[in-house]
Amino acid sequence: MQPEVIVVGGGMVGTTLAALLGEAGVAVCVLDARPGPVDGDAGRGQPAMRVSALTEVSRRLFAHLGVWSAMTARRVTPYTAMQVWDGQGSGEIRFAAEQAGVPTLGHIVENDVILAALEARLAELPAVEQVFDAQVGDLQHDDRGRRVTLKDGRAYSAPLVVAADGARSRLRTLAGIEAEARDTGHRAVVTTVRVALPHAGVARQVFLPTGPLAFLPLTMDGEDRYCSIVWSTTPDEAERLTGLTREALGVALEEAFERRLGRVEVIDAAVSFALAQRHAASYVSSGLALVGDAAHNIHPLAGQGVNLGLMDVAVLAEELLRARSRGAELGDVRVLSRYARRRRGDNAAMLAMMDGFRLLFGARHPAWQLARNLGLSGVDRLTPLKRLLMRQAIGERGRLPASCR
Repeated sequence: MQPEVIVVGGGMVGTTLAALLGEAGVAVCVLDARPGPVDGDAGRGQPAMRVSALTEVSRRLFAHLGVWSAMTARRVTPYTAMQVWDGQGSGEIRFAAEQAGVPTLGHIVENDVILAALEARLAELPAVEQVFDAQVGDLQHDDRGRRVTLKDGRAYSAPLVVAADGARSRLRTLAGIEAEARDTGHRAVVTTVRVALPHAGVARQVFLPTGPLAFLPLTMDGEDRYCSIVWSTTPDEAERLTGLTREALGVALEEAFERRLGRVEVIDAAVSFALAQRHAASYVSSGLALVGDAAHNIHPLAGQGVNLGLMDVAVLAEELLRARSRGAELGDVRVLSRYARRRRGDNAAMLAMMDGFRLLFGARHPAWQLARNLGLSGVDRLTPLKRLLMRQAIGERGRLPASCR
């Protein structure tokens, strides 16, 4: 079967696009650099280190694809409130789902749980082929549109190639598309912990002088005393933290978090990775579209990264299926430009907002600290403004594609 679309990258964003197109009968080939499918035991036993905070809009997308129930059968943790405070002052704000008129603000889900459900869905779709151990070597134009040649010599051609291959996208580089990159000066330290006090379905984040520390709620065997940690901090501090014993790291987390969840026991290794923000100069060219981190890479402090990517592919799939229904060429740049117009503004606004938050909460001047505390406390008292911010946080922005409504 000759593919109509080649998706390079078999992560959460790429496999979601393949499922959206495949269920509509579009022939899709997914080229995945991983050696094989995700472990079938995902979501069982100790929680995995890498998790995503899925918005309500992303949950609707997965429900539309018929994979949400498979995720909940493994492990998802809803959160009904968010609590954010300034570790250098008294400013604090709390968001509750009931204030936004929704049952939950989102769900914390292990990345492997999401992938396992999506891969099972792809296996049910005869129009989708998933090729593992596929290392991209080259990208060229040919008589079908675009040709992807792998390092082992295998070649695949289609009218459209979609780059879903991450922040350091090989396809973006091969296509000659520049990406403005800005080093945030931070590294993210991630691990998993068990806490003394129940998290009660609340996602918590404290802004420290060196960066934000988040305790994201996890549930294991019905017990709500687990959290995924994302600590954004300076490179030197990240090196120090990852070099601590688990016991010492637990003490450091307790102190930084003001012991709001009591004693902290680190139950996994702590690793760190660099944080940079990138935005591609263009999302599309003839026969090529960038989605997810290949198009935009965002600081994780608001947990919006994967949600932006999922919205990218929901919009791209909608535009491609419309074009296909009227007989248009899927790789036509005029078709792809509709996707770019619908997504670039929202992504750029979110990138700018996250950069602004990072700079505001990183400022140590007393005047900025006062402004932060007054701002947080002021917003906390303004219910209509809080409701607007929550609608934005759950993904209710702009014209949603039909799969997300």
